[in-house]
Amino acid sequence: MSIEYRGERFSGYNKPKRTPKHPTKSHVVLAKEGSTIKMIRFGEQGASTAGKPKAGESARMKAKRKSFKARHGKNIKKGKLSAAYWADKVKW
Repeated sequence: MSIEYRGERFSGYNKPKRTPKHPTKSHVVLAKEGSTIKMIRFGEQGASTAGKPKAGESARMKAKRKSFKARHGKNIKKGKLSAAYWADKVKW
């Protein structure tokens, strides 16, 4: 199933994809919650994020992840229609 929305092709709803040619944002997702559909671009292009937790991770990366979640917690809780939700899920 392939969905075309505003000139972008998506493999489905709520499935983020990389956007390496976009000048500022690193990912895009076609978010759907109920009957609301919204294209959301998120993540800084070229940013060195913490990624998923790994065994033996440095204290610096743990602090970086914790700081992001504390700073954006309110927006992450807004759900699938917020960029912070997707950044937390994909990049942090």
